[in-house]
Amino acid sequence: MSWTIERRGRVAVVTMTTNPVNAQNRAFFADLHDAFDRLERDHADSPVVLTGTGSRFSAGLDLGEHFPLFAGDTAAVASWFQEYRATNMRLFTYPRPTVAAVNGHAFAGGLITAAVCDHRVAVDDESARFGLNEVPIGIPMPAVYVRMLAYAWGEPVAARTCLRGEIFTPRQAHELGMVQELASAEELLERAVAVAGETPEDSIEPYAFTKRACQAAALRDIAELSDPLDKELAAVMSSEGARHAHRRYWQQLKGRPADW
Repeated sequence: MSWTIERRGRVAVVTMTTNPVNAQNRAFFADLHDAFDRLERDHADSPVVLTGTGSRFSAGLDLGEHFPLFAGDTAAVASWFQEYRATNMRLFTYPRPTVAAVNGHAFAGGLITAAVCDHRVAVDDESARFGLNEVPIGIPMPAVYVRMLAYAWGEPVAARTCLRGEIFTPRQAHELGMVQELASAEELLERAVAVAGETPEDSIEPYAFTKRACQAAALRDIAELSDPLDKELAAVMSSEGARHAHRRYWQQLKGRPADW
């Protein structure tokens, strides 16, 4: 299902609706690109708010689609990763203000999608959980995402969250600087729209230039350091140890053995 785009004044609010928990799969990737194609065509000068529905922002990778992929041919994994990388790179470098209105749970790739926005407002709800659980379930964190997270959160927090797989409440995430603000569920979207609209209409191009300048070192590191390292990603993703961890987590998650 294509994502919805609703105008709130100058701001374009994009609601992710690929599936009930916004699990990230090839349909999700296609929906993201379709939404940003429409933004560029119909809302070119609009700041953007990105949000989910219900109590979930995004559950991260669709493991039912991806664990079988990771158990197969490394060339297929490498091809898939280029598609995945392109989604978050497009969001990270989008030349307009981008604000994530994190309405609920954001795990793994879902939290990365929030992190690569310029600003993050999270729901102040102690039942919501945020975390990067890739390593404990046998998924290596792509180097390109580590650089993006270091830009967004700083090196120590990026390293801690990537390596340890901890799960945080919104207030813990706020204390660590993973999100800049908290707001009640009732006020979340309104606050995210207000932040997105703070850049004056006649200052959008200066914002875009300054965003490029702020990200220049991160983009250099991605090109020179992360991309060469990520050539090893498919082999690590599909290693026997990683596949064992995938099967272990699947059994824990679903209560049944993996059939791949």
